[in-house]
Amino acid sequence: MAPTDSQPVVIVGGGIAGLATSRALKQRGVDSLVLERSAQAADGGLAVNLPGNAIAALRRLGLTDDIERLGYPVRKREYRTGSDRLLAAIDEDAFWGETMRPRAVRRADLMTMLGTGLDTSAIRFGTTITAIRQDAAAVQVSLTGGDTVSGRLLVGADGVRSTVREMVMGSPGVMTARLASASWRFMAPNPGGIDGWTLWTGEHGMILLLPVDDATVYGWVSVRSTGTPGNDHHHLGEAFRTFPERVRKALDWALAHPEDVYHSPIEEVRLASWTKDRAVLVGDAAHATAPVWAEGAALAMEDALVLAAIVADGDDVTTIGPRFEQARRDRVAHVQAMTDRLSKAARLPHAVRTLLMPFITPRSYRATYEPLKQLQGSRAAGE
Repeated sequence: MAPTDSQPVVIVGGGIAGLATSRALKQRGVDSLVLERSAQAADGGLAVNLPGNAIAALRRLGLTDDIERLGYPVRKREYRTGSDRLLAAIDEDAFWGETMRPRAVRRADLMTMLGTGLDTSAIRFGTTITAIRQDAAAVQVSLTGGDTVSGRLLVGADGVRSTVREMVMGSPGVMTARLASASWRFMAPNPGGIDGWTLWTGEHGMILLLPVDDATVYGWVSVRSTGTPGNDHHHLGEAFRTFPERVRKALDWALAHPEDVYHSPIEEVRLASWTKDRAVLVGDAAHATAPVWAEGAALAMEDALVLAAIVADGDDVTTIGPRFEQARRDRVAHVQAMTDRLSKAARLPHAVRTLLMPFITPRSYRATYEPLKQLQGSRAAGE
């Protein structure tokens, strides 16, 4: 074994990607240290839609009981017009099967799951990195306050605005998604009749409602550019005023509680390489996509499993990055390509989009998710 094998893997970012990586490494007997800039564990805010391959990843992470207990089953998916006419329906139960049944979960619950069993000393909160140096022996990460931590490998799991990516790769790599420039998210009481993933699309925008339990829905809203400042969401009510009552009821509740409506840009990350020397990017830091297929958390957890298998498989750190990219690039490229395809369709004129959706949506769903039924994980290490 090389001397650096006694050093931990340093993970920057304590979100889904970072915690999943730490957990996957621990399953392989590899020590890690997570550096999170927030002062404490985030409460997670809202919710996450987990398609079947995300459920499979959670099972491989030893969290089968947790996700079945805390995740709300998503058995069907519906696409509707602003007048509530059904355009397309997907039987997700039939497509994925019982063991990979999609589920919706509060982000805070998912974070708690991923962190269960991790040593508290292996996560340092309130820690901001100021510099990264690599040499033949290790990677050195300088922190605010003057501290330095050393590791054999650095994992950038710090999201779309990755500091590791900027410091190591020298390029931000962030672009506005083709789907839309921004979105708003909220939680609201179930207005009644929302019993699955349901998206309404209209001339001025789209709105998704997804149950996270018997009484609560997660809402996601995007509107075509209006020139209104991003933090001003009062125009949302006008954009959807002709939509079905159940949609307006959920949105009106959210707008009556503006402090709980979250605005965020929709951004993507496309990079020629995710690795450089001893640094590896995972999750959104490497390949964020618009939330068309809800693959952000799924790809991040798959990244964690694949990377952990490769790290545990050998002691030559110089091969970890290239092996990781080789194992993951095609799968991520597939999701990006399918995201681009549906994002392009979503930007068509409303009348054309409404005409085409009954035909292209079921076909796109199958084309996107069928390859993702094949699991990725330990095979990346040649097991």
